[in-house]
Order: sequence, then structure tokens, then C-alpha cells
Amino acid sequence: MVLPLDDRAVPPGYLGTGCRGVNVARDLLRLGQVRSLVGRDVQNEAQMPMPAARDAGERVRAPLFSSRRAYGALDLGTNNCRLLIARPGAAGTMTIVDAFSRVVRLGEGLLQTGGLSAAAQDRAVEALGICADKLGRRGVWLTRNVATEACRRATNGAAFIARVYAETGIALDVISAGEEARLAVLGCQALIDPADGPALVFDIGGGSTELILARRSDAGDATILAWVSVPWGVVSLAETEPLELPEAERGPAYARMRGRVAAHLEDFAVRVAAAHDGPLQLLGTSGTITTLASVELGLPSYDRRKVDGCTVGVAAMRALSLQLSGLNPAERALVGCIGRDRADLVVAGCAILEAVLDRWGRDSVRVADRGIREGILRTLMVRDGASLQ
Repeated sequence: MVLPLDDRAVPPGYLGTGCRGVNVARDLLRLGQVRSLVGRDVQNEAQMPMPAARDAGERVRAPLFSSRRAYGALDLGTNNCRLLIARPGAAGTMTIVDAFSRVVRLGEGLLQTGGLSAAAQDRAVEALGICADKLGRRGVWLTRNVATEACRRATNGAAFIARVYAETGIALDVISAGEEARLAVLGCQALIDPADGPALVFDIGGGSTELILARRSDAGDATILAWVSVPWGVVSLAETEPLELPEAERGPAYARMRGRVAAHLEDFAVRVAAAHDGPLQLLGTSGTITTLASVELGLPSYDRRKVDGCTVGVAAMRALSLQLSGLNPAERALVGCIGRDRADLVVAGCAILEAVLDRWGRDSVRVADRGIREGILRTLMVRDGASLQ
């Protein structure tokens, strides 16, 4: 299915989420409507079509545009809670007003129990409370707050969504894997080179990995040609193997993780080949690819300005992945830009990355420190009349 990415359209689940005219977040965010799509099994991709853009007659009438308005995008993932607040900037850009990111491990133990643990929920609610305060202090005009794989899978996801709403005022919209893929491409489409053919965009998350075949026209419009949601992310995949292993067992464990991911790529590889017979651009967006790129660039600490949009060699990324897979968590924590927060998850991310490279390898991969949040912001701003690149 070929799907144009219409960033003016109102996606399913949009109406009633977030807030308009926020002054005091904990009070006014309660005006939102909670829409729960949780407590269900992850479906086959054929049963989860990409949300199509609605006809112009179905679109909500946009208010008069103002460049002074701030917009918010909150993404509660399986591993991280991230918030981005921005205003439309000059020359079709976005001006970042505020940002927040915290590792909350919402999906910790989900693979074994099927539910969100009390400790994981507490961590997430605490982080979301900080986000609510930021939204209020910044006077955000409109926000969309989404939750992804952990809340899609969890048997107690609906109860967690209700708790978040009651304690923070944030109305979380549990989006489908298709909507997640659409927003990821919208957020990073500017990094796809129209002259280099279609791109394979891969977003390695905490509970799942989205792979999207997309083409960008000379006019800058992106079209999704095919997509799949693989039910392995850094948290879920890491939990399939013991954290501490003797050195001799680390290599086989890493190979098993790569194999688990590779098994889910076979059918999608056939669809990609049918859609495009030739080499693909590789564009990665996630904490895994940005972390590995920062290590490969030799940065003493993470610097988004140097990572976002950079190109790294595939051979170097493979060598780094192999090196990290041979270290124990304490040793990985000493590597610059990895630290303790990512030491136990980065190897699972490396396994996912290498499984993708095994199937669609090229000499280099482009790195995007942008994705779902930027896709949300773009949708909200364009809907209100902003002109973005």
C-alpha cells in the first residue's frame, strides 16, 4: 500500500487528546478525553493498516495561525518518557522552547508478567508530572501526548492510563503501530535524500521496532511504500537473555538476539524487494543509533548538533556493536555516551541494528535525533496553518 504522508490531516485518536489554551497544566489538561486502545495483543501488520489521511471535508477547521504559540509533543515509550515543546520558527523551521527526557523503563518485566509493574508505573507517573508542569509553565497552546508499545501490550494498560490522567492531568493516547510509524517518518523525512531512491527508516524502540520504506519527492513530500512493526525493542529483547554472563557465553547470547529479530524481517524483506528493486538509503532514528553514532564520532558527551543528520560507516557500526556485545554491563557503562542508563540495553539495540544491516546493508547509515515528537509537532503546527520544510 502506498500512502502519502499528509501532515495536515487529523489522525485517528487525535480529537480530544491533549489540551488547548493551557495555563495550569494539572487543571486544564483534564479537559482532554482519554482514548484507550490498550489491553490487546499485538496484531499482525496486515491487520493494522496505516491510518490514511482524511478527506478535506473531514478536517477540523484550523484557527488563525500565530508564530507565538507553543506546541507540545509527549512520547511515553517502553523505555523513555520524552517531551518536546516548540514554536514555528523562521524559514519553515521549528524553534525548541523546552525539552525533557527520562529513562522510566515502563516496560520492565512486561515480557514475563504481561503487565506494567507498580515500580515502573511510579517512575513514569513521576516523569509525566514533570512534563505537566513544563506544559503549564510554557503556556502550551496545543499538545498531543502518546503512549506506544508497552501500553499497547500491557493487560493493565487501561488502568495505568486512567491513573496518569487522575494524577497528572495528562490524557495519553495509546497509538497503533501504524500511527507510530507514520509519525516517525514525518519527524525525520527532511533527512531523506530525494535523489538517492527510497529510504529504509528504522526506529528501534523499547518494546518494538518500526521499519518503514519511504520515498521523498523533490518537493519534500514523503510517501510510505511499506512498513512493519517488529515486536522486539531494546527492553523486551534484552530480557530474553541474562544480564550478567561469562565472557564465553556473551557471543552466543548476542547471536540468539540477532536471530530473534531476523526471523521477523523475512516477510517484510519480500515486500520491500517488490516495492523497490535496488539499494536503499538507511536512516536510523532511536536512542540506540544516536548513542552508537556518538561513540563512533568520539564525542566525550552526547551532542545532538553533531549527531543529528550525521552519516556513519556501517562497517564501523558493526565493529562497535561486536565490541560492546563482548563487554559486561559495568564495562559498557564506562564507555562515553553510554553510561549506566544504557549499559544493560545497548547490546539488544546493537542486535536489532545488525539484524537490519544483515538484510539491507549499505556502506553507510544516516542518523536522526528526531522522530515521533517532531512528527507530532509538525502535524499540530501545519494543521494550524504553519508552513514547515
